[in-house]
Amino acid sequence: MSGFFLPDLIAPRRVIGTREFDFARHIAVMAVINRTPDSFYDQGATYALEKAVEAVDAAVADGADLVDIGGVKFSPNDGELPASEELDRVMPLIEAAMAAHPDLVISVDTFRYEVAHAALEAGASIVNDTTGLHDPRLADLVAQRPRTQLIITHSLAQPRTHYPRPTYADVAGDIAALLRARVEVALARGVRPEQIIIDPGHDLNKNTFHTLELTRRMAEITEIGYPTLAAVSNKDFVGETLDRPRGERLSGSLAAMVACAFLGARIVRMHNVRESVDAIRMTESILGWRPPSYTTHNL
Repeated sequence: MSGFFLPDLIAPRRVIGTREFDFARHIAVMAVINRTPDSFYDQGATYALEKAVEAVDAAVADGADLVDIGGVKFSPNDGELPASEELDRVMPLIEAAMAAHPDLVISVDTFRYEVAHAALEAGASIVNDTTGLHDPRLADLVAQRPRTQLIITHSLAQPRTHYPRPTYADVAGDIAALLRARVEVALARGVRPEQIIIDPGHDLNKNTFHTLELTRRMAEITEIGYPTLAAVSNKDFVGETLDRPRGERLSGSLAAMVACAFLGARIVRMHNVRESVDAIRMTESILGWRPPSYTTHNL
């Protein structure tokens, strides 16, 4: 026995875009590229198109399996952003990324039907809806495209709406119940089980105590059976736990990421790609899925 939680996965072998993934023996690293002027982590470092394209190239070179492109923050603090402006931010980057890396698996981080539709038409393969499928039409888009995936995330508020002082009767149980309910909505609209990924939404409508408990009880989420994404990178629960400002949360983020992986997460969404890829490949080797690159020690 390994001592780690290895969930029974629904359709672990999946074709996404042009690539095949086996989530029974592989943990995918999803790089984060935000075309926003004030993203919570990089504060707009990849807002300019040329900088965003460079970031995609770097993520691919550093070993990212997937790239998640977003044009709108989850937080509503910067006011409403029209769909037209979100499209102006994400579409040129998706098109440039696909031109440079035709086999790249691109995820679009959006809650808007029109943005998701345009992104999929341009070559994206994943709709990453961090609002918990508040617009069920997103499921319709994925249902129509066999090689695409829908990420269903736990969050309570309407898109880009504050949700002060969230409370839970049972953090992991409540999150699992909502995810199961939203998955049923997707299935009812024609999305196939092999197209669904779930995300418990670290920090989304949760305080630090909630997110820490969610992380240590991650197995209660991954046992639902769909490949689970853990988006823990540089988030406030890391900063508040370690008293570290943005830009100094890498070590804590990697620790949370590996904890989630050992508890069954099969996709990790991270800003620091090279360090995350190394940590995940090491995790896979500890799990017995990946042989060492070479062996000379004590041989």
